[in-house]
Amino acid sequence: MQNGRFKFKGSNFTVARVGYGAMQLTGAHAWGPPDDIDAAVELLREAVALGVNHIDTADFYGPHVTNRIIKTALHPYPHDLAIVTKVGTRRTRDRGWAPAASKRELTKAVHDNLKNLDLDALHVVNLRVGAPLGPAEGSIERPLGVLIDLKEQGLIRHLGISNATAAQVRQAREMTEIVCVQNHYNLAHRADDGLIDELAEDGIAYTPYFPLGGFRPIQSAKLNKAAKDIGKTPHQVALAWLLHRSPNILLIPGTSSISHLRENMEAAKFRLTPETMQTLNSI
Repeated sequence: MQNGRFKFKGSNFTVARVGYGAMQLTGAHAWGPPDDIDAAVELLREAVALGVNHIDTADFYGPHVTNRIIKTALHPYPHDLAIVTKVGTRRTRDRGWAPAASKRELTKAVHDNLKNLDLDALHVVNLRVGAPLGPAEGSIERPLGVLIDLKEQGLIRHLGISNATAAQVRQAREMTEIVCVQNHYNLAHRADDGLIDELAEDGIAYTPYFPLGGFRPIQSAKLNKAAKDIGKTPHQVALAWLLHRSPNILLIPGTSSISHLRENMEAAKFRLTPETMQTLNSI
Protein backbone atom coordinates (compact mmCIF):
# COMPACT_ATOMS: atom_id res chain seq x y z
CA MET A 1 0.00 0.00 0.00
CA GLN A 2 1.20 3.51 -0.74
CA ASN A 3 0.42 4.61 2.81
CA GLY A 4 2.04 1.61 4.48
CA ARG A 5 5.42 1.01 5.99
CA PHE A 6 8.81 -0.10 4.74
CA LYS A 7 11.50 -2.19 6.41
CA PHE A 8 15.11 -1.27 5.67
CA LYS A 9 16.77 -4.34 4.20
CA GLY A 10 18.68 -6.39 6.76
CA SER A 11 17.68 -4.06 9.61
CA ASN A 12 15.16 -3.86 12.42
CA PHE A 13 13.91 -0.44 11.27
CA THR A 14 10.39 -0.47 9.87
CA VAL A 15 9.45 3.09 8.99
CA ALA A 16 6.40 5.01 7.88
CA ARG A 17 6.84 5.95 4.24
CA VAL A 18 6.47 9.67 4.95
CA GLY A 19 9.38 10.86 7.07
CA TYR A 20 10.98 14.23 7.66
CA GLY A 21 14.02 15.97 6.15
CA ALA A 22 15.79 18.16 8.71
CA MET A 23 17.70 20.60 6.49
CA GLN A 24 15.12 23.36 6.97
CA LEU A 25 15.67 23.32 10.72
CA THR A 26 18.69 25.56 10.12
CA GLY A 27 18.96 29.18 9.09
CA ALA A 28 18.74 30.28 5.46
CA HIS A 29 20.67 28.18 2.93
CA ALA A 30 21.28 25.49 5.58
CA TRP A 31 23.66 27.83 7.40
CA GLY A 32 23.62 28.70 11.07
CA PRO A 33 20.81 28.20 13.59
CA PRO A 34 17.15 28.92 12.89
CA ASP A 35 15.58 32.14 14.12
CA ASP A 36 13.52 30.20 16.66
CA ILE A 37 15.15 27.05 18.04
CA ASP A 38 12.19 26.38 20.34
CA ALA A 39 9.88 26.28 17.30
CA ALA A 40 12.23 23.81 15.59
CA VAL A 41 12.15 21.58 18.67
CA GLU A 42 8.36 21.79 18.75
CA LEU A 43 8.14 20.86 15.07
CA LEU A 44 10.25 17.73 15.54
CA ARG A 45 8.18 16.61 18.48
CA GLU A 46 5.00 17.18 16.48
CA ALA A 47 6.44 15.16 13.59
CA VAL A 48 7.04 12.17 15.86
CA ALA A 49 3.58 12.61 17.39
CA LEU A 50 2.11 12.44 13.87
CA GLY A 51 3.86 9.12 13.19
CA VAL A 52 7.19 10.13 11.67
CA ASN A 53 9.88 7.61 12.60
CA HIS A 54 12.37 8.32 9.80
CA ILE A 55 14.38 11.56 10.03
CA ASP A 56 16.96 12.49 7.43
CA THR A 57 19.76 14.76 8.59
CA ALA A 58 23.45 15.62 8.14
CA ASP A 59 25.95 17.20 10.50
CA PHE A 60 27.04 19.54 7.69
CA TYR A 61 23.61 21.22 7.88
CA GLY A 62 24.42 24.34 9.83
CA PRO A 63 27.03 22.92 10.25
CA HIS A 64 26.39 21.03 13.50
CA VAL A 65 22.91 22.56 13.87
CA THR A 66 20.25 20.02 12.90
CA ASN A 67 21.71 17.12 14.84
CA ARG A 68 21.91 19.16 18.03
CA ILE A 69 18.29 20.25 17.62
CA ILE A 70 17.24 16.64 16.98
CA LYS A 71 19.02 15.61 20.18
CA THR A 72 17.40 18.41 22.18
CA ALA A 73 13.94 17.57 20.85
CA LEU A 74 13.93 13.79 20.87
CA HIS A 75 16.69 12.29 23.04
CA PRO A 76 16.31 9.71 24.49
CA TYR A 77 15.01 8.58 21.14
CA PRO A 78 11.92 6.43 20.54
CA HIS A 79 12.99 2.82 20.04
CA ASP A 80 11.56 2.72 16.51
CA LEU A 81 13.08 6.01 15.27
CA ALA A 82 15.51 5.67 12.34
CA ILE A 83 17.88 8.63 12.01
CA VAL A 84 19.57 8.63 8.60
CA THR A 85 22.56 10.93 8.19
CA LYS A 86 25.00 11.79 5.40
CA VAL A 87 28.76 12.24 5.17
CA GLY A 88 31.09 13.13 2.32
CA THR A 89 30.42 16.88 2.15
CA ARG A 90 31.58 19.88 4.18
CA ARG A 91 30.58 23.53 4.33
CA THR A 92 33.02 26.22 3.23
CA ARG A 93 33.52 29.64 4.80
CA ASP A 94 31.56 31.27 1.98
CA ARG A 95 28.60 28.99 2.88
CA GLY A 96 29.25 26.74 -0.08
CA TRP A 97 29.46 22.96 -0.33
CA ALA A 98 32.63 20.98 -0.99
CA PRO A 99 33.58 17.28 -1.11
CA ALA A 100 34.96 15.80 2.11
CA ALA A 101 35.76 12.21 1.21
CA SER A 102 39.21 11.53 2.66
CA LYS A 103 39.62 8.95 5.39
CA ARG A 104 40.26 11.69 7.96
CA GLU A 105 37.24 13.74 6.88
CA LEU A 106 34.85 10.80 6.78
CA THR A 107 36.02 9.46 10.13
CA LYS A 108 35.65 12.88 11.74
CA ALA A 109 32.19 13.30 10.19
CA VAL A 110 30.99 10.00 11.64
CA HIS A 111 32.31 10.90 15.09
CA ASP A 112 30.74 14.38 14.87
CA ASN A 113 27.38 12.81 14.03
CA LEU A 114 27.70 10.38 16.93
CA LYS A 115 28.57 13.19 19.34
CA ASN A 116 25.93 15.68 18.23
CA LEU A 117 23.15 13.09 18.06
CA ASP A 118 24.35 11.40 21.26
CA LEU A 119 24.35 7.91 19.75
CA ASP A 120 26.67 4.96 20.26
CA ALA A 121 26.11 3.84 16.65
CA LEU A 122 24.55 5.66 13.70
CA HIS A 123 21.41 3.97 12.37
CA VAL A 124 22.08 4.61 8.66
CA VAL A 125 24.88 6.61 7.03
CA ASN A 126 24.63 7.67 3.40
CA LEU A 127 27.85 8.37 1.54
CA ARG A 128 27.18 11.52 -0.46
CA VAL A 129 29.16 11.51 -3.69
CA GLY A 130 29.11 13.47 -6.95
CA ALA A 131 29.12 17.23 -7.45
CA PRO A 132 27.15 19.84 -5.44
CA LEU A 133 24.49 20.09 -8.15
CA GLY A 134 24.22 16.45 -9.19
CA PRO A 135 25.90 13.08 -9.68
CA ALA A 136 29.29 12.70 -11.36
CA GLU A 137 30.80 9.44 -12.54
CA GLY A 138 33.83 8.05 -10.74
CA SER A 139 34.87 5.24 -8.44
CA ILE A 140 33.61 5.34 -4.86
CA GLU A 141 35.81 2.47 -3.68
CA ARG A 142 38.01 4.49 -1.32
CA PRO A 143 35.40 6.56 0.55
CA LEU A 144 32.94 3.70 0.81
CA GLY A 145 35.76 1.48 2.04
CA VAL A 146 36.32 3.91 4.91
CA LEU A 147 32.66 3.69 5.92
CA ILE A 148 32.72 -0.10 5.67
CA ASP A 149 35.64 -0.10 8.13
CA LEU A 150 33.72 2.19 10.50
CA LYS A 151 30.72 -0.10 10.24
CA GLU A 152 32.90 -3.07 11.14
CA GLN A 153 34.04 -1.10 14.20
CA GLY A 154 30.40 -0.87 15.30
CA LEU A 155 30.01 2.88 14.73
CA ILE A 156 27.52 2.46 11.86
CA ARG A 157 24.71 -0.07 11.59
CA HIS A 158 23.75 0.29 7.92
CA LEU A 159 25.06 2.06 4.82
CA GLY A 160 23.46 3.90 1.93
CA ILE A 161 24.55 6.16 -0.91
CA SER A 162 23.38 9.58 -2.05
CA ASN A 163 23.66 11.69 -5.22
CA ALA A 164 25.00 8.67 -7.06
CA THR A 165 24.92 7.38 -10.61
CA ALA A 166 23.49 3.95 -11.39
CA ALA A 167 27.04 2.66 -11.92
CA GLN A 168 28.08 3.92 -8.48
CA VAL A 169 25.05 2.28 -6.90
CA ARG A 170 26.05 -1.01 -8.51
CA GLN A 171 29.64 -0.59 -7.33
CA ALA A 172 28.45 0.13 -3.79
CA ARG A 173 26.25 -2.96 -3.78
CA GLU A 174 29.19 -5.08 -4.94
CA MET A 175 31.24 -3.83 -1.97
CA THR A 176 28.68 -4.08 0.85
CA GLU A 177 25.00 -4.26 1.69
CA ILE A 178 23.26 -1.00 0.79
CA VAL A 179 19.91 -0.31 2.44
CA CYS A 180 18.95 2.96 0.70
CA VAL A 181 19.72 5.27 -2.21
CA GLN A 182 19.00 8.99 -1.93
CA ASN A 183 18.90 10.82 -5.27
CA HIS A 184 17.19 13.73 -7.00
CA TYR A 185 13.80 12.55 -8.26
CA ASN A 186 10.30 13.95 -8.64
CA LEU A 187 7.42 14.26 -11.11
CA ALA A 188 9.48 16.39 -13.48
CA HIS A 189 12.96 14.89 -12.90
CA ARG A 190 12.80 11.17 -13.62
CA ALA A 191 16.26 10.08 -14.71
CA ASP A 192 16.23 7.33 -12.06
CA ASP A 193 13.08 5.53 -13.25
CA GLY A 194 15.00 2.38 -14.16
CA LEU A 195 17.13 2.46 -11.02
CA ILE A 196 14.06 2.73 -8.78
CA ASP A 197 12.54 -0.37 -10.35
CA GLU A 198 15.82 -2.27 -10.01
CA LEU A 199 16.12 -1.39 -6.33
CA ALA A 200 12.47 -2.23 -5.67
CA GLU A 201 13.04 -5.77 -6.89
CA ASP A 202 15.73 -6.18 -4.22
CA GLY A 203 13.89 -4.44 -1.39
CA ILE A 204 16.23 -1.44 -1.24
CA ALA A 205 14.74 1.92 -0.26
CA TYR A 206 14.85 4.87 -2.63
CA THR A 207 14.55 8.29 -0.99
CA PRO A 208 14.10 11.20 -3.39
CA TYR A 209 15.50 14.57 -2.46
CA PHE A 210 13.86 17.65 -3.97
CA PRO A 211 10.56 15.68 -4.13
CA LEU A 212 8.72 18.92 -4.91
CA GLY A 213 11.33 20.37 -7.26
CA GLY A 214 13.85 21.91 -4.90
CA PHE A 215 15.03 25.41 -5.71
CA ARG A 216 12.56 25.57 -8.60
CA PRO A 217 9.30 24.01 -7.37
CA ILE A 218 7.37 21.99 -9.93
CA GLN A 219 4.98 24.12 -11.99
CA SER A 220 2.46 22.17 -14.04
CA ALA A 221 -1.06 22.87 -15.24
CA LYS A 222 -1.73 19.12 -15.24
CA LEU A 223 -0.63 18.83 -11.62
CA ASN A 224 -2.71 21.83 -10.60
CA LYS A 225 -5.82 20.45 -12.28
CA ALA A 226 -5.37 17.00 -10.76
CA ALA A 227 -5.02 18.56 -7.32
CA LYS A 228 -8.10 20.74 -7.78
CA ASP A 229 -10.17 17.78 -9.00
CA ILE A 230 -9.51 15.79 -5.80
CA GLY A 231 -9.48 18.72 -3.38
CA LYS A 232 -5.80 18.54 -2.46
CA THR A 233 -2.85 20.88 -2.88
CA PRO A 234 -0.42 20.37 -5.79
CA HIS A 235 2.33 19.59 -3.27
CA GLN A 236 0.23 16.88 -1.63
CA VAL A 237 -0.53 15.29 -5.01
CA ALA A 238 3.14 15.43 -6.07
CA LEU A 239 4.10 13.63 -2.87
CA ALA A 240 1.28 11.11 -3.25
CA TRP A 241 2.43 10.38 -6.81
CA LEU A 242 5.84 9.39 -5.44
CA LEU A 243 4.26 7.02 -2.92
CA HIS A 244 2.20 5.44 -5.70
CA ARG A 245 5.18 5.31 -8.07
CA SER A 246 6.92 2.43 -6.28
CA PRO A 247 6.56 0.72 -2.89
CA ASN A 248 10.24 1.24 -2.04
CA ILE A 249 10.04 5.06 -2.24
CA LEU A 250 10.34 6.82 1.12
CA LEU A 251 9.61 10.53 1.46
CA ILE A 252 11.53 13.06 3.54
CA PRO A 253 9.88 16.42 2.74
CA GLY A 254 11.36 19.21 4.82
CA THR A 255 9.60 22.18 6.30
CA SER A 256 9.93 24.64 9.17
CA SER A 257 6.15 24.99 9.45
CA ILE A 258 3.94 22.69 11.52
CA SER A 259 0.98 23.38 9.23
CA HIS A 260 3.02 22.35 6.18
CA LEU A 261 4.25 19.31 8.09
CA ARG A 262 0.66 18.24 8.65
CA GLU A 263 -0.18 18.83 4.98
CA ASN A 264 2.77 16.67 3.93
CA MET A 265 1.64 13.84 6.19
CA GLU A 266 -1.75 13.84 4.46
CA ALA A 267 -0.09 12.65 1.24
CA ALA A 268 -0.13 9.10 2.61
CA LYS A 269 -3.84 9.17 3.37
CA PHE A 270 -5.48 9.32 -0.06
CA ARG A 271 -5.29 7.31 -3.25
CA LEU A 272 -4.77 8.46 -6.81
CA THR A 273 -6.89 6.82 -9.50
CA PRO A 274 -5.22 5.10 -12.46
CA GLU A 275 -6.47 7.94 -14.64
CA THR A 276 -4.86 10.55 -12.42
CA MET A 277 -1.62 8.57 -12.32
CA GLN A 278 -1.61 8.40 -16.11
CA THR A 279 -2.04 12.16 -16.33
CA LEU A 280 0.74 12.80 -13.80
CA ASN A 281 3.05 10.31 -15.49
CA SER A 282 2.85 12.38 -18.65
CA ILE A 283 4.32 15.48 -16.98
